[in-house]
Formats: sequence, structure tokens, C-alpha cells
Amino acid sequence: MSGVYARRAGVLASAATLAALTSLVNAPVAQAAPPAPISAAAARSYLATVTPKAEGSLSGYSRSLFPHWSTVSGACNTRETVLKRDGVGVVTDSACAAVSGSWYSEYDGATWTDAADLDIDHVVPLAEAWRSGAASWTTAQRQQFANDLTRPQLIAVTDNVNQAKGDQDPGKWLPSRTAYRCTYARMWVNVKQYWGLSMDSGEKSALVGVLNGC
Repeated sequence: MSGVYARRAGVLASAATLAALTSLVNAPVAQAAPPAPISAAAARSYLATVTPKAEGSLSGYSRSLFPHWSTVSGACNTRETVLKRDGVGVVTDSACAAVSGSWYSEYDGATWTDAADLDIDHVVPLAEAWRSGAASWTTAQRQQFANDLTRPQLIAVTDNVNQAKGDQDPGKWLPSRTAYRCTYARMWVNVKQYWGLSMDSGEKSALVGVLNGC
């Protein structure tokens, strides 16, 4: 009987090995992403120091005051750089335009194979930045902000989701995909902290609420 048990154990071990190998083969391809934001703990610590401030006016605002998309390298501008970074298997033509690839939109969980279905979202919208302090910046500073590839400020997402977000802060809009809300809140805080932008009370409360659950 011990021989039978040994053979059975060997079969089970082989099955387990096969299952493990199969799971590795079938594992999803890692999705590229914006730079990692600060941790939830760091974001909570920063928020604890923030004194809410009423938003400023949009008077004088224009997207043209935040020049984008800037040339990054050769024929590639910021939009095209983000599309290539955030996609899988992205192929570009001689003008750096994405002609094929696959993109997973973290905000809503949709997958796209046509770059025309994607917008590059400014995590902290340009109009929100204007109301939060960027109105007093130089055009050069606003250009750096609008094309910031170093902070988690730019991300490729479904175009109509980005348009629905508009210039709303987290007190009014959060990604419908709840699994991404912690990351989104960390990104938002990271960008606002780095650029020294203010927060209003509703915005801060929403961020605290999300981050307390992370």
C-alpha cells in the first residue's frame, strides 16, 4: 500500500506543478503605469498638516496658459510618451504616433486597442491647479506642471471618463473602479504636495476618507 500512496503523492505533486506553471503562463501582462506615488501613510501624514483654503477664481484661466504637449525626445511629445509608457506592446510610426498596442484604463477597467479612445489625464486638472495656486506661476512653471512625467500627474485613461471628470477634485469625482481609489488619492496628494498647491475642505475630507481605508 505504501507504493500506491507514493505513486498518488507523485501524481498530485505533478498536478500541482503543472497548475503552478499554467498560472504563470496565463498571468496577465504587467501593465505599465505612472511613477509610483507616495505611500498612503505619507499621504495621510501630509494631509494632517494641510490647512484647507477656499479655491481661487477661474478668472483669467485658459488651457493655453499651460503649454502642452511638450517635445520629450525626437518626434515624441508628452502625450505620445505617456501612451507608450502606459500601454503594452505599443508600436509607433515615424512621427511617434501609436499605431497599435493595448491600454488598460485604471479609472474604469476598460481595455482599448486604439489610441484614439484614450485621453492623457492630468490627475490634478489644469483648471484645478489654477484655482489652487498656479494662477500666480510663470508660464514656464505651468508648462512643467502640464507635462510632468516625474510625478504621478499623467495617465492614459478612457477618453469619455476623463471628460466626465473634467476639472473636479476628489470631493466631487473619484474613479468608478474602487480598487484604484487609494492609488488615485495618493497620486493626487503627491502632486499637490510637490507643486505646493492648496486644498479646499471638501477635497481634503474626501482624500482623508479614501486614505483612511488604504
